Amino acid sequence: MTYRTSRACMAVLALSLPVTLFADLTGTQTLSSGAKFSFDTGSVVTSGGDVQFTGTTIAFVGNATGYSLGNGGQTAYGEFTSSTGLSVLASLFSGTAISGSNLAVNEVFFVHTNGGNYAKVLVTAVSSSSLTFQYDTFGVSGGSSNGPNITAVLDAGSYTASIAEGSIFVVKGTNLSAAGYTAASFPLPTSMGGVSISFTSAVGGSPTAAYIIYLYNESGVNQLAAVLPSTLAVGTYNVTVTNGSSTSQPFTVQVVKSKPGLITADSTGNGLVVAQNYISASELDVDRFTTGTISGFTVSPSKPGQVVIAWATGLGPVPGGDNIASAGYNFEANGANVQVIVGGTSITPAYAGRAPGLAGTDQINFTLPANIATGCTVPFQISVNGVTSQSTFIAIAPSASATACVQPGYTTSQLEGFDNGNVVYYGGFALSQSSITEPEFGSITTGGAAGAFTEYTGFELAGIPATATTTTTGSCTVTQLPVPAGGGAVGVGIGLDAGAITLTGPSGSGISNVALTETSDIYSVTFSTPGSPIPGGVSGTIVAGQYTLNGAGGQNVGKFSASLTIGPPLAITGGLPTTVNRSAGLTINWTGGNSSDTVLVTGLATNPQGPNNVQTGAEFSCITTAGAGGINIPASVLNQLPAVTAASEALAQNPSVGGLDVLLTTSSGGSNGAFSAPLTAGGSISAIFANGDSVVGQAAFQ
Repeated sequence: MTYRTSRACMAVLALSLPVTLFADLTGTQTLSSGAKFSFDTGSVVTSGGDVQFTGTTIAFVGNATGYSLGNGGQTAYGEFTSSTGLSVLASLFSGTAISGSNLAVNEVFFVHTNGGNYAKVLVTAVSSSSLTFQYDTFGVSGGSSNGPNITAVLDAGSYTASIAEGSIFVVKGTNLSAAGYTAASFPLPTSMGGVSISFTSAVGGSPTAAYIIYLYNESGVNQLAAVLPSTLAVGTYNVTVTNGSSTSQPFTVQVVKSKPGLITADSTGNGLVVAQNYISASELDVDRFTTGTISGFTVSPSKPGQVVIAWATGLGPVPGGDNIASAGYNFEANGANVQVIVGGTSITPAYAGRAPGLAGTDQINFTLPANIATGCTVPFQISVNGVTSQSTFIAIAPSASATACVQPGYTTSQLEGFDNGNVVYYGGFALSQSSITEPEFGSITTGGAAGAFTEYTGFELAGIPATATTTTTGSCTVTQLPVPAGGGAVGVGIGLDAGAITLTGPSGSGISNVALTETSDIYSVTFSTPGSPIPGGVSGTIVAGQYTLNGAGGQNVGKFSASLTIGPPLAITGGLPTTVNRSAGLTINWTGGNSSDTVLVTGLATNPQGPNNVQTGAEFSCITTAGAGGINIPASVLNQLPAVTAASEALAQNPSVGGLDVLLTTSSGGSNGAFSAPLTAGGSISAIFANGDSVVGQAAFQ
């Protein structure tokens, strides 16, 4: 059974600027002046080749043809990651070869290579003597052969770049192995099914083979898993995969001594950590929200005072072979400082090291204190000699006798449904306009629209948007830190495809049938407002009036329409102060918005991070309506924040040290902004179209 919710998401989706461009580039190369390079082989060559670097210019050699995008143009054409769209690319830039001068960092160009491939290139450093760039080569019809191609090399815990000595990692790509799934047994081989993975130092030398765990090529996913030998030295390596008689182009990877990566329940690197609760010598329960049995496994939430085992990879290298079942190796007993960080509390484990009977897998045994924080999404991390893992969460019941954890907004029955595979759906789209005052740059206005339809499993419970709750107007709350660095518990959902989505605004906005760009099922558009131009942005300004989203329908979500009417933009009378006298209170006045719109005023003051990446400080939040025209934050609230001097604020150049934020959210009361969209698999998804208008500034609290 699938559990679907009708609760609306009120969170305004933030626009992430600047966007990281060409995140999928797989190779890195540095050329000295006069050197030639072949994208087809991924190597410097003496004859042939595709490009030649000469001083601060680049020349196309052989049969290569260049297509120039120029500085800043990469935003519009950053989505060409396969053969899709190449005909459009060729028609746009045919005959527009790079002039061969004024190469600069962030310059982007495409090359039609001698081998029949296309290469896309991003310049990352350039001088009169050398050129460094990232690149990826991809084939076209009738072009390159179907050889192995690496698209990512990631650790098997957090699924991020860089690999620790002796750890498990995965290689993603295409044509890496034959169809099907094949698992290795001990001793792990360096070659299986004609497939091998090699690491060659960027400075040269003989390759080192990794120990293969499995080959997977099913349902459009091609992934290899392997253990990196503990003896491989720290440094930069070129990784290649050989499948039969073909070898991939090299993929650059950093090898580090340790990089703890917690293993998570849905193998995404996010959400619920894989942990076991010690019940008895014969029973280890898998950590879940409720108590029971699922698919033959006993499950339960952790309890205060209980022994827990967490699973990870990347704690570091170990003596002995990495291709055989480990006899165990305790890093904690061999000089390493390993800490388990649960809800901000640091715990020294009884054992933290290689799991006996496994290879490349680490286990961490620890006891939860009796006064540990409880809940279904308690932030959970580990650290090794100060290197901290990704943020995950763990479920902890409120007492030793409780049979379920507690999550505000959810019943025990709903939590049990999550444990048994139920999902929830959320849809949220938002207009966003923000005025940010930076002392060095003045006032900058950014705007846009963003949103998504998302499916969440219980494994990502921390990422499900909170249900809107009724808060007394005029009330203020203060949250004391510390919190773990990285924002505490995290969770992500599965994006749903909704096809093409367009936005139309009122007269004067300049927004008419503007297409939102879809990237990994997240839709967005950035507006280039007068006075604050943004490269690649669409001309438009958010003004008062009605805005309409129209969705054409896609693979997961059908056709829909949503409308939102917003008031005049938020304007702070006299601007936000840069210095706040905590003992004198603070009054902020404004104009704009609909009278019933919500206004949230927040202030944050933090001290530098301390041990275990824990940041101390406090944040206040005060809520009222736009019609009130202003708010007074009393001294009793402000005095709970630590002092943040103007000098420390200027040094940080970041409102996260000391800042004020006034956010006006257009109400979804009645039909304004609330809408429903059909799910192609049946049923519907309730969603919200909101407006977030904010003014942000730095502030010293004295």
